[in-house]
Amino acid sequence: MAQTTETESWKILIVDDEKWVRQALKTTLERTGLPLTVAGMCANGIEALDWLREHRADLALIDIKMPVMNGLQLAEAISELPERPDLAIVSGHDDFEYARQALRFGVFDYLLKPVDVADLRDVLVRWARRREEKRAAERQAEESAQDNSPIDRAIRYIRDHLGGDELTLQETAKHVCLNPSYFSQLFKQRTGRTFIDYVTEKRMETAAKLLQQTELRVQEISNRVGYTEPAYFSNQFRKWSGLTPSEYRKKAPAANKPPRANETR
Repeated sequence: MAQTTETESWKILIVDDEKWVRQALKTTLERTGLPLTVAGMCANGIEALDWLREHRADLALIDIKMPVMNGLQLAEAISELPERPDLAIVSGHDDFEYARQALRFGVFDYLLKPVDVADLRDVLVRWARRREEKRAAERQAEESAQDNSPIDRAIRYIRDHLGGDELTLQETAKHVCLNPSYFSQLFKQRTGRTFIDYVTEKRMETAAKLLQQTELRVQEISNRVGYTEPAYFSNQFRKWSGLTPSEYRKKAPAANKPPRANETR
């Protein structure tokens, strides 16, 4: 039998109007050996809805034919909850129409009573895999959305324009279609630094790499990172690193220094 990669204890809700069936399902669940906890047992749909408004479940196993509110009505009501568990039907009726209607409300599977341990375990493993795939897709979508946020686009713009005169807060805000004042607040909230401090830091980091890894003159490096006045660049670099550009280059690790023209490459 395939193993699930889930490690947390799944919270299971059992909904059936017969007490002995609820207890039998609980025992069968525990015999699967999977990481689960029977978090609640309810006798009808209304009771289950009340329970779900106060507690959380990952999966609900619900009977079809129950008094007060049947399983299909419960499945429909659960589908409208803000935080809802996944659903599986456990029924004594092998009825295609029940199964078809259940699928409309996102029911994952349809088990027939009496439920066999192996069958239940197989259903739970498949459910857990689908759940993990869904979580992975949601994480990917969230990361993709974050990558396309105004601040992420601004950071890419900064990276691509470190050597340009147009790298100002106003131009960057314009690039991401935000009001400069709002952009400034949002940028600091997201990065923890003001726009100017962030840009200065990135320019200094780039300058440090060029000092370590190339033989470009300080004036050329100054121009490459957006400073037209080498003296001002040197002053800013000293504030940032505690060393002048020349001192920093001398102290660069040998492994980072480029080979001279007469050295073997």
